[in-house]
Amino acid sequence: MRHRPLGRTGIHVSPYCLGAMMFGKVANADHDECVRIVHKALDFGINFIDTADAYSQGDSEVIVGKALKGRRDHVVLATKASLPMGDDPNQCGGSRRWITRAVEDSLRRLQTDHIDVYQIHRPSPETDVEETLSVLTDLTRAGKIRAFGASTFPASDIVEAQWIAERRGLARFRTEQPPYSILNRSIEREVLPTCQRFGMGVMAWSPLAKGMLTGKYRKGERQPDSLRVKFFPKAMSDEGSLNAVEKLIPVAESAGISLMHMALAFVVSHPALTAAIIGPRTLEQLDGLLAGAEVVLTDEILDRIDGIVPPGVDVAPLERAAYSPPSIIQTASRRRPIVERAAA
Repeated sequence: MRHRPLGRTGIHVSPYCLGAMMFGKVANADHDECVRIVHKALDFGINFIDTADAYSQGDSEVIVGKALKGRRDHVVLATKASLPMGDDPNQCGGSRRWITRAVEDSLRRLQTDHIDVYQIHRPSPETDVEETLSVLTDLTRAGKIRAFGASTFPASDIVEAQWIAERRGLARFRTEQPPYSILNRSIEREVLPTCQRFGMGVMAWSPLAKGMLTGKYRKGERQPDSLRVKFFPKAMSDEGSLNAVEKLIPVAESAGISLMHMALAFVVSHPALTAAIIGPRTLEQLDGLLAGAEVVLTDEILDRIDGIVPPGVDVAPLERAAYSPPSIIQTASRRRPIVERAAA
């Protein structure tokens, strides 16, 4: 596979990144099979692997660590922290206290002495971003991480972090990992232009819209028995998504490719995108994903896709995987006090 620059980090990675979210007790508890998936991906030419401490509560990192024995030097290894890793309220977030502990735990599970790209899994509004950038800068200088980034951050948070890094003399976010697919294009409005402005590498998660773009989910047909349906029941039965899929399938067929391969090629065709994260659960799924690695979409096909799902528009709900800021999830942030409203 041809490698691409990961922003301006000087690191080069494959346009497909092997995501390890499906590795571990939540999805595929067979460590040996997961190791074989990693090895097959590496043999194919993928040199980029993304996991997180929260995936199966560390089990995914353990599997990746096993798989990379003897091959670590040729892999760009990314992991994430900040989601809860226990009932203790201090076992999450972007504080110095937690990140210092979390990175050591990840290094141990991954059986490595450094992480190439360490990411903050979701924004932590209760933590001053300067606190987070400060500890990540120290970890970089200590050699425990090579670069760091964010995941699913709003454009305003990315800009604020860049500004604070410059003003305080701290290292800055070098990557962003947002959701992006044919059915989820809202990041085209602000997030992707912002990443381009700051020279950030971008790895897209859920390029198949949680599996909706595999072609297995069709309007009027019975849903397959899958983990996606279990975890994201609303998203996998969303009428708007299913309607879009029915219009997209003929476009893929006219190009002589599958909907899944068209969806992956769409993501990596964007000039701001470094890589699409593929997350196979089985070897069979990996084979299917890799079969479309050489697909390149023509302008005509891209125009037809734009006609179905316009640029900058989200058709599919992200459901639980989305990030909702306090202004949305906290009722008090959206309503004036009763006394003030009554006076008005």
